[in-house]
Amino acid sequence: MLSCKPSNHSSSSPFNKFPKSFSTIFPSATSAFTTYASISASLMLLRSIFNDLIPYPLRKHIFSAISSLFCFFSGKQTIIIDQFDGIEPNHVFNATELYLSTKVNPNTKRLKVSKRIKDKGLSFKLDKGQRITDSFNGVELKWRHVCYGVEIKGNVTEKRYFMLRFKKNNGDLVMNSYLPFVLKSAEMIENEMRVLKIHTLGNVRYGFKFKWESIKLEHPSTFETLALDPELKTMIIDDINRFIRRKEFYKKVGRSWKRGYLLYGPPGTGKSSLVAAMANYLKFDIYDLQLENIKSDSDLRRLLLDIGNRSILVIEDIDCTVNLPDRGQRRNGQDKQLTLSGLLNFVDGLWSSCGDERIIVLTTNHKHRLDPALLRPGRMDLHIHLSYCGMRAFTVLAANYLGIKGEHRLFGEIEVLLGATKVTPAQVAEELMKDEDVDVAVEGFLSFLKQRKMEEDKLEKDEALKKVEDKESRELKIEHTYLKKDEALKKAEVKESRELKIEHKYLKKDEASKKAEVKESQE
Repeated sequence: MLSCKPSNHSSSSPFNKFPKSFSTIFPSATSAFTTYASISASLMLLRSIFNDLIPYPLRKHIFSAISSLFCFFSGKQTIIIDQFDGIEPNHVFNATELYLSTKVNPNTKRLKVSKRIKDKGLSFKLDKGQRITDSFNGVELKWRHVCYGVEIKGNVTEKRYFMLRFKKNNGDLVMNSYLPFVLKSAEMIENEMRVLKIHTLGNVRYGFKFKWESIKLEHPSTFETLALDPELKTMIIDDINRFIRRKEFYKKVGRSWKRGYLLYGPPGTGKSSLVAAMANYLKFDIYDLQLENIKSDSDLRRLLLDIGNRSILVIEDIDCTVNLPDRGQRRNGQDKQLTLSGLLNFVDGLWSSCGDERIIVLTTNHKHRLDPALLRPGRMDLHIHLSYCGMRAFTVLAANYLGIKGEHRLFGEIEVLLGATKVTPAQVAEELMKDEDVDVAVEGFLSFLKQRKMEEDKLEKDEALKKVEDKESRELKIEHTYLKKDEALKKAEVKESRELKIEHKYLKKDEASKKAEVKESQE
């Protein structure tokens, strides 16, 4: 054992202040650490046994009861704000998350930070388990962000909620003033920070539920730049404006505040660009739904309930994305499947009322392939045919791509050719982008139209010739069929003639034989 002996120096040496032996210190410290380790191990063992023997729902109730008891004696009150209210997203949770993101400070231990490419600044959010203190009218309010995992049939689903604690005597202020203030503040923050997003299905399923993933919508399409006939464009804008301002009218007549549009026409006629223009005009998010990823009606229902208000749900190429069986049919021998009736129930059934100010857009290249039940009014309210490029749409494209605001010397010839050929706006745009010089680009497009006209004329002649050949072939087949019938009839007549001759011969023989018998009898 180490010891400190006094030196020969004067009694004022600082070493005289140390104890004569450290043996009185180290054994007590070792005992303390041993006791702490023993208690920690025991607590961890008890926690493991507790978690193994008591299921999670019961543990949650026990902890809730203990917390309530603690709050009762401590004079505190707690409000829990879950992420979901049943299967529907909780608007209060989303508003709280947005509101608290503006209250973070350097004292917060853990924060989630993000920034998209075109965002002006950083975005902060509370990480799980973190706390933050807010103040309202001199009242202190403590928030905590809680996350935990729940295992259901082998799948782990993340659950989240916010916990708000405050003194009991401030309960009326919190419920009637503070929480409405949080909702209003979140609404104002959202309007200021409004960024249009396009949502699509993630690659991962969380438990039994698909999850939307989003990215900033940066499509530049607007109604001003959209290559549409002016009358059609005006009609669409008027219909959208009428829908937006008639919330009370929809409520009065007992209809869900939604609108359905069917966009149909050849590929490249601007269906996707029209959807983007509608989103930019209305400041609505886009939810792009691929039905081939959905396995059952229940999956579709959960997914559609996660769609926010003021949004556009888009199902592109509805005629070929998935073959929806009708009600009562089975796919792969399973009862739980995605059906046409399940989709229709959300578009126009009871589930269509879960959400306001929504637009549903279906696109197709072949309208005639769709089930008539999907097209009736109330489901697809307005059918918009997007056809090939005409002269009015071309002038919009020429202004957008070449800056031509008025007439051009070649526009007359181009108008004639556009009326005689089938060219989509996408093809026109591609041709106009080939040169930056206006005259060169217009002349190049004119040459393209002439070449296209020649190809279409040749194709038309080939089709006409094929029709004539098909007609002649059908006529030859008919003639050959008649010839075969005539030959068969002649063969039948010859056969019948031979049979009659043989029969006549036998009759003559019988008559001769009878005459011989009569003559012999007379003799």
